[in-house]
Amino acid sequence: MLANFITVIVAAALGSPAAAAPASPQAGTTGCGKIHPLPNITQYRGLTSSGRDRSYSIHLPANYSETAPYPVVLGFHGSSSVGLFFEVDTKLSEDRFSANKIMVYPNGVGGAWAGANYSEVSVDEDLQFVSDLLDDVRANYCADDSRIYATGMSIGGGFVNTIACSALGGQFAAFAPASGSYYTDNDAAHESCAPARSPLPLLEVHGGADDSVHYAGGAGEGGEEPAVATWLGWWAARNGCADGDKTVEDSFGGDVHHTTWTCGGVAGALQHWKVDDMGHCWASTEINFSQIAAGELPTHIQASQIIMEFFDQFTKP
Repeated sequence: MLANFITVIVAAALGSPAAAAPASPQAGTTGCGKIHPLPNITQYRGLTSSGRDRSYSIHLPANYSETAPYPVVLGFHGSSSVGLFFEVDTKLSEDRFSANKIMVYPNGVGGAWAGANYSEVSVDEDLQFVSDLLDDVRANYCADDSRIYATGMSIGGGFVNTIACSALGGQFAAFAPASGSYYTDNDAAHESCAPARSPLPLLEVHGGADDSVHYAGGAGEGGEEPAVATWLGWWAARNGCADGDKTVEDSFGGDVHHTTWTCGGVAGALQHWKVDDMGHCWASTEINFSQIAAGELPTHIQASQIIMEFFDQFTKP
């Protein structure tokens, strides 16, 4: 009953987008051929991982075909939240952002993800959940295994970074954390980050006025956080990015700064968007729930569009 009720709420909030463009032809997973009669409506699934009942929601594009493999994007919610909130807040299931993609919204245990001092499960358990979730998606939906991506906000963004620093990250084509709390990749722990390959495409969005996950780093709600500039330097080193190949583009009167690195010969493999006057919210040109919660107004950039366009540039080698 609850799942059906939430499905109706999500469908109403996201609207009924127009038909989407067809997915590019790629070799699909074993879920190809399985028919799903309700595309464009968020559905809920459960699975058992590490002996615990876990769940996620999945949104198929309006043009979903069981014979055409689609890219898959995982979206990780922030603390004290669920995948439903992240879906509605970011509007990532709307056709304008994910017309040809399968959107997946995992639910964390206790409304959070591993890595913080308040987390209820270990990093290993949450990583195993993501691995089991991907197996479930591959087995039941027509997915393009070379185009799996992850984004998330706050501790969800921090956990996206945790995935990128692990062997599991090798199953993904690119990552895009936003306002991330990088508890597992701070001054004390960053040397344990071991990406599965280099360069590993990564884009980060952060507000310079974030009073929850401070741009300058320091004590956060769930532990010590690195300064964003320092954290970016670690990723530049991991990805083999040359400072001489870094460009910075300022816009909106100097309030927005877009930094791009060329890494290992791959242009734009590391990118950062900083909005000086933005707090702890999902960057959007339209008012959203996280902006309201943070006492913010719409900002200059649309993170959902920026992130999806970034993902479109990369395929897992």
